[in-house]
Amino acid sequence: MYVLGIESATPVAAAAVAGSAGILAERMVWNSRTHSVNLLPMIKAVLEDSGVGRESLAGIAVSGGPGSFTGLRIGMSTAKALAQVWGLPVVGISTLEVLAYPLAGCGSLICPVLNARKDEVYSAVYEYSGPAPACLKGPMAVSPAELVKILSAFDKPVMLVGDGTLAYGAVLKAGLGEAARFAPLSANFPRGAAVAELGLIAIREGRGIDPAGLLPEYIRPSAAEAAWQKKQSGRQNGERNL
Repeated sequence: MYVLGIESATPVAAAAVAGSAGILAERMVWNSRTHSVNLLPMIKAVLEDSGVGRESLAGIAVSGGPGSFTGLRIGMSTAKALAQVWGLPVVGISTLEVLAYPLAGCGSLICPVLNARKDEVYSAVYEYSGPAPACLKGPMAVSPAELVKILSAFDKPVMLVGDGTLAYGAVLKAGLGEAARFAPLSANFPRGAAVAELGLIAIREGRGIDPAGLLPEYIRPSAAEAAWQKKQSGRQNGERNL
């Protein structure tokens, strides 16, 4: 069984192929070109590198968010289009879980931290002490200061990972003190390999769905949606005051 993994939720674009023996091929890039330009050539390359034809794929996994609204739309539309054409099930994998998964067994809580802009981060808290990861808190969009309060309440060491640690590492370290541990720089962006491996597990468990049902997990509304909601709220308040 083989699964194609697609990652586009952050500035990094990645693709990988996972099988029962492990990760067969992976490509990853962060450059000035858009994900819409990078992804398809990378997908073609990992399929060729792995020697896995599309007829051998059991499904497609894609990073489902949270993350960049544009990046998620590109990744989702790519996964859905390929799955539809190739007749494959798809599965969305939490971008936060994609970040946490490679750090399983580190001996502490794992907290992925993605820079959400506007002085917020996307985050969650995971524990891998059992046979499967447990999400203890989140996913959520919070300020770095609020995240410090949430993590402090656990009173345990916590491994922080993600590009949000680059932007807010000083705040997190100051608030958490010795409890804060930071993942290596190479772990701070979600890997296509993790998407593919988690997707392989999901497809094996029968969690693949029809591509038409695949939806991103934004957590908070986009700027355009927030503006529309504010406009609608203003109209409703005006109508009630008439």
